[in-house]
Amino acid sequence: MRLVLASSSPYRRQLLARLMLPFDVMSPDVDETPLAGEKPWDTALRLAKLKAEAVARRHPAALIIGSDQVAVLDEAPLGKPGSFENAKKQLLAASGREVVFHTALALLNAATGRIQARVVPFTVKFRSLTAAQIERYLEREQPYDCAGSAKSEGLGIVLIERFYGDDPNALVGLPLIALVDMLREEGVSLP
Repeated sequence: MRLVLASSSPYRRQLLARLMLPFDVMSPDVDETPLAGEKPWDTALRLAKLKAEAVARRHPAALIIGSDQVAVLDEAPLGKPGSFENAKKQLLAASGREVVFHTALALLNAATGRIQARVVPFTVKFRSLTAAQIERYLEREQPYDCAGSAKSEGLGIVLIERFYGDDPNALVGLPLIALVDMLREEGVSLP
């Protein structure tokens, strides 16, 4: 079956390529605004499913992968900062504290309508950071398209004291361990 990643994220594309399966990429067109009163992990799960469903309309015989991530600090979501100032605020707030990244994954078999979905949390404990350290980091890496303002797969690792969870790939944006299980359930052969 054809495999399609419903994402415009280069990070998710790089992660999926690690499975060495042929796949296509299509950017979903969905409104990512959280619903009133929605928990962050519920937002991530709803959006992962919506992304897969949006792309499935154009690929009715494919396996569609949708994913979304919401970072949470003190029950409040941390979105993609978009700018230096917003990223600095996020990292100052996260300094010395834990942020939980809720990464949702949905695999939709567009031919049968079967959808498998789950949220994979991953916790990051940030070091105690000074404003100067944060500014130097942001000037070098510019992680303005990353929830939580740090790229653990890059220089952002220097900001992190420790992390824990079931799948470090979830932190980057695509829980590969869960995806392998889902693909196998759909009959995809993996080594």
